[in-house]
Amino acid sequence: MPSNLILFNKPFRVLSQFSAEGDKSTLAAYIEAPEFYPAGRLDFDSEGLLLLTDRGALQHVIASPDFKLPKTYWAQVEGEISDSALAQLRQGVELKDGLTKPAQAERMTAPDIWNRIPAVRYRENIPTSWISLEIREGKNRQVRRMTAAVGFPTLRLIRYAIGPYTLENTPVGQWNYIEPTETLLKEVTQFEEQRKRKTSSSNRRSTSEKRPAVPHDKGMARRPTRPKSTSRTHRK
Repeated sequence: MPSNLILFNKPFRVLSQFSAEGDKSTLAAYIEAPEFYPAGRLDFDSEGLLLLTDRGALQHVIASPDFKLPKTYWAQVEGEISDSALAQLRQGVELKDGLTKPAQAERMTAPDIWNRIPAVRYRENIPTSWISLEIREGKNRQVRRMTAAVGFPTLRLIRYAIGPYTLENTPVGQWNYIEPTETLLKEVTQFEEQRKRKTSSSNRRSTSEKRPAVPHDKGMARRPTRPKSTSRTHRK
């Protein structure tokens, strides 16, 4: 029986969805797995690892920053990345939507990977360099904005890993079933149990609010009423 988890190496300019959107390429051109949906997103102009699952709780645990599953990106940037820029990336970068959390940022040699189609446009006399960046949050286009903020715009972006899963042995445009790790399954179980407790608690509150009041004549003593006086108070 197939696993609940799929690992896909998404090509450049492919939407992280199955539904059509204009003339853009989608996951439907590569993956035939009914009921599977992406656990998180990878931008149209980014490449690399995308996980898909047919289990809602597993999708939430992988995608949600609450579970702090690290994501590793390889970024080709314009210019020779400086030590001070790497230090800024590690400490946190101030973006329009707030300060990023501390990250792991390292200079790396150009990886031995597939050619991008179309290829990156190089500017004459301007060198490029590669960095590895590990983050544990998911702001919109975060890596690109982080490298631009420290003076080194991203030219090519590849997500290499999500938690323990990597692109190792998965060619671009290919996918395969993989098994969730024991740690991941444990977090999924804990999340499902927590969700059940919240649902149960919510149902009890809802039932209590809808419970009709018990009439006075069914088992409850009625408070005696004082007979109305028919006399009027005379003014002196």
